[in-house]
Amino acid sequence: MARPSGIGYARPVILTYHHLAIQCVDLAVCERFYREVLGLELLRRWPLEGGGDRSVWLSIGDGFLALERAREPGPSAPWRDGRAGLHLVALRIRPGERTEWEARLEAYGVPVVHRTRWTLYVRDPEGNRVGLSHHPEDAGTPRASASLSPEGSREGEDWLASLPFPGRQG
Repeated sequence: MARPSGIGYARPVILTYHHLAIQCVDLAVCERFYREVLGLELLRRWPLEGGGDRSVWLSIGDGFLALERAREPGPSAPWRDGRAGLHLVALRIRPGERTEWEARLEAYGVPVVHRTRWTLYVRDPEGNRVGLSHHPEDAGTPRASASLSPEGSREGEDWLASLPFPGRQG
């Protein structure tokens, strides 16, 4: 983008996160993943004319995640496909909670498809990439006071097992 001649850089503008929207064919299943597995709180539902939800807003820090109803599924893609565009949404976790997050994901049957020193990567039920990151801090000892266990879950129950999770083994 060309800058008009004679004009320097504009004053810095302070922008902050407002929201991210993800389009979902199965809105209810995606809502369940983000609320139950990742623990995001419901902010608001937007009704669909004729019944059901058009959109569900979930709290993330000072902003929100908008899950929007879509009519058609998006293309499936390998973890890194080399194409431009949105790659993933990364949510901050505390370094000491990494082990607890791994156990929580396993309890819900959500495979970790990639991991680095600072981040666990999963896919939501529609294949969108999600990172749980504590970058730049290294993982430490889990805090005993924080419990990430799925509330009300029964041992061996895997409600996500029947969902078409990309990267799911078996």
